[in-house]
Amino acid sequence: MARMSLVRSLVVVAMLAPSMKANAANADPDWPCIQRKVPQLSLGQIWNGPELPPAAKDWSKDPAISALVEEVAARRIPIAEAQKKIRDFAAAMPAEQLAPKMAMLVQGMFDHMDAERSHVMSGISRYAHKQLQMAAELRKEASGVDALQAKPDADPDDVERRTEQLKFATRIFNERVQSLTYVCDVPTIIEQRLYQLSKTVSETLAAKK
Repeated sequence: MARMSLVRSLVVVAMLAPSMKANAANADPDWPCIQRKVPQLSLGQIWNGPELPPAAKDWSKDPAISALVEEVAARRIPIAEAQKKIRDFAAAMPAEQLAPKMAMLVQGMFDHMDAERSHVMSGISRYAHKQLQMAAELRKEASGVDALQAKPDADPDDVERRTEQLKFATRIFNERVQSLTYVCDVPTIIEQRLYQLSKTVSETLAAKK
């Protein structure tokens, strides 16, 4: 019985911890992360340079800009390397094209990385709902094992089998909780990278004046 109580305690702790953290930081009860939920970014949050011209929105029609956006947005590339790519791109550009091309780059990075961030956040929400389903299943199974243990004629082998299955399922649940903790950092990582890259563009433009 003590062993089963321990399993149930693990289930309860695993289910309560994420929601307690989220509720402490967010008004949205469905958001599982301790980080504050900001569904979308605004350009003003990451760009303190001159207002971008309407033509900047056509960045996807420029093959060179599109390729650079894809390269620097990729998180597998160290931020210093991505910043160097931006500076090298600017250095190779005719002076009269610098400002409009850099404006397109900023708009492109914002559009691309904000969309990526939104995609990640949607995935986090789906992951969290799956966790809620798993938590409900764990509670149900824990109650079932308790009821089985309470039966005088319960088959010890059956009790042992279901107990081990519940412990395994609880361990998987806890591992998913840890994974969610890591994934919750990703939107912030994307936002910080976007800010750093946009700042590099701003500094590059200032250095060319």
